[in-house]
Amino acid sequence: MMKVSDIMTTDVITINSFATVSQAVKLMQEQGLLTLIVNRRHPQDAYGIITETDIINKVVAFGKDPKKVRVYEIMTKPCIVVNPDLGIEYVAKLFSNSGIRCAPVIKGELIGIVSSTDILNKGDFIHHPQQEFFSQEIERYVTEARSICEELGYDSQPCKNAWKLVEEIQAEAAHQTGEKPDKTALEEYLEEYPEAKETLMLENWCSG
Repeated sequence: MMKVSDIMTTDVITINSFATVSQAVKLMQEQGLLTLIVNRRHPQDAYGIITETDIINKVVAFGKDPKKVRVYEIMTKPCIVVNPDLGIEYVAKLFSNSGIRCAPVIKGELIGIVSSTDILNKGDFIHHPQQEFFSQEIERYVTEARSICEELGYDSQPCKNAWKLVEEIQAEAAHQTGEKPDKTALEEYLEEYPEAKETLMLENWCSG
């Protein structure tokens, strides 16, 4: 799975919150950008963001003088930020749910910016779709769980832990792909080995 750190832009152009919108527009034009990250005032402060949409909707649309409007008056702060270790599929879902197109990448400090364009141009979703990735992972975990239980028995803690991992990754796959299987791998296993049902169902479904 590709991560944000694999596709983000590390050369981030920032601006101070007290700069004028006119200065922000000039910087955007010079750098060919549609978004600027707004610097923090101190280490405990939050980052902000200003976009072309903010400028059009909050300044141009009202006929305001961009030389008199400050960035802090129209920016979004705090803005949504992402961790560099986050999978790009999660970022895509975050963008979709929140209606944003880019976000600063933070790990203690600003280390990059990731956008929907980065996902399209640099992501591996065409050649390595997430659905395929999860299918392979589930198959691997199921094979391992079956092997552990056959060797150590249904009542062993390693067997219980192995099926718990299978259940977790299947739940994550269903959440990511939006497709819930008719039967989970554990349910299929318990149909084959009904004698294990009481032990594994209670352990994996009721233990939280």
